[in-house]
Amino acid sequence: MIGIGSAQEKKGLIFNIQRYSTEDGPGVRTTVFFQGCPLKCAWCSNPESQLSKPQLMHFNTSCVECYTCIQVCPTGASQKKEDGSVWVDRGLCTDCGACVKACLADARSICGKWMTVDEVYAVIEKDMPYYLNSDGGVTMGGGECTSQPDFLYELVDRCYQKGLHICLDTCGYAPWEVFEKLLPKIDLVLFDIKHMDPVKHKVLTGVDNTIILDNAAKIKKIGKEIRIRLPLIPTFNDDEKNIKATGRFMKLWGLDVIDLLPYHRLGVNKYYALDKEYGLESILALDKGKLNQTVKTLESFGLEVNVM
Repeated sequence: MIGIGSAQEKKGLIFNIQRYSTEDGPGVRTTVFFQGCPLKCAWCSNPESQLSKPQLMHFNTSCVECYTCIQVCPTGASQKKEDGSVWVDRGLCTDCGACVKACLADARSICGKWMTVDEVYAVIEKDMPYYLNSDGGVTMGGGECTSQPDFLYELVDRCYQKGLHICLDTCGYAPWEVFEKLLPKIDLVLFDIKHMDPVKHKVLTGVDNTIILDNAAKIKKIGKEIRIRLPLIPTFNDDEKNIKATGRFMKLWGLDVIDLLPYHRLGVNKYYALDKEYGLESILALDKGKLNQTVKTLESFGLEVNVM
């Protein structure tokens, strides 16, 4: 669990604050993306959000090979290949940001910034008129926002005191005590379920799903509004067996709304910018016919199904 500073000056690690968001809850919203996640999903479209520390991103396609980054790097992490291109030795890089400041082509950036509650809320409150006119509000997302519980508590409390609609977008992998403290001030929970089989879930994400499924059931049991979100990944979790198991689980616990998030490749360039391998190169977009069948299967359980 990360977070630094005193109670008055506590800081959280934030990798993005997206204004005018329309897909992270009702109305026009501001989504605060917390950095750090206990899951390592192979298809994650925000790989820069996984580690609980700021990270250097180097976009080769924007690099003009001026070599300024090599000149200013204090550890020698920025280096030139034989073909003249620039690469980053991640073992030497300390993510200090010296090369980012010096880059003439904006080919580098540091993902992740330590911010106070005041600093984050100052961005949120800029769009107060939009929240009021659209029944919108603020969404806490990530990464995984519950991985920084103390900072999350304070930010949620600030928004709650201002009367904002608050949405929690979570993978569900956190101690129940974290949710129990948060939920009285949360209006809506967007809750990811990746796979119903605990073994396959661990293969896909690095953790099993026992805590996740237990937390989903508990959230519904206490009467909090919750929407299940299912990322549909071809060959991984879109088979009929898993879809039906998801439907049965939701039916059992009275979970009646599910949002389907079809697989896409929009985050692939970020893997390259982090010098990470993208493990799903051979996976194609979800077939429309398969998507329609998935919708019908889930609707057969009496669920409201939305394709995002």
